[in-house]
Amino acid sequence: MEKQEKIVDMFNQIAPTYDVANRVLSLGIDVSWRKYACRYMLEIFKNQKINIIDVACGTGDMMGLWKQTADEFNVRIQKLVGVDPSSGMLTEAKQKFPHFSFLQAYADNTTLESEFGEILSISYGIRNVVERKAALCEFNRVLKLGGYVVVLEFTKRSKKGFATSFRDFYLSKILPKIGGFISKNKEAYEYLPNSIENFLDAKTFCDELREAGFDVELCKGFSMEISTLFIAKKVRQC
Repeated sequence: MEKQEKIVDMFNQIAPTYDVANRVLSLGIDVSWRKYACRYMLEIFKNQKINIIDVACGTGDMMGLWKQTADEFNVRIQKLVGVDPSSGMLTEAKQKFPHFSFLQAYADNTTLESEFGEILSISYGIRNVVERKAALCEFNRVLKLGGYVVVLEFTKRSKKGFATSFRDFYLSKILPKIGGFISKNKEAYEYLPNSIENFLDAKTFCDELREAGFDVELCKGFSMEISTLFIAKKVRQC
């Protein structure tokens, strides 16, 4: 089984307990990070009609927040599409949000038409994409010129210090035990700290976004830079 398929299989296994584990492990803080991203973007599209794509949508949490937050800014979402390769995650998502649209597809081949949307989001999923540069070009393809890619991700810390040591201790020692207990799959939650360590630092990921035809407008760290928000505008074809 190739690496990408193994990752998808792992998410299939933990899908039924994924939401509970997420809220416990993040102490619910991830919701505030997601809401910040939604509000920042929808302010830009205030009083407009737009299409939104959520890649690696998982159980649909980010889609729910896009829909909920749109009303605050009088944004009419014409099409809201979730894309994920995990059938297990999509089963959970469809139960939570039966009126949303979902596609079972990979990040580097969403199967959506070119220039489909104004916003494409991916939350805590880009580090799980093996063909990351191909995926960024795919994001460029399905966005209209002037559209935005919104990425929330755990990034590798470029500087060492107390905050880094605390985060690393939590991720490597505490998170696998709690996540493993809730999901009965400790291996999956041992994968998380390893996937962060194997990912990029914020600066390098910004460089990749620029190479893929985006202009980075915001790169913001949250909670001692545990999580980073990237917002980048499509300025040219990939």
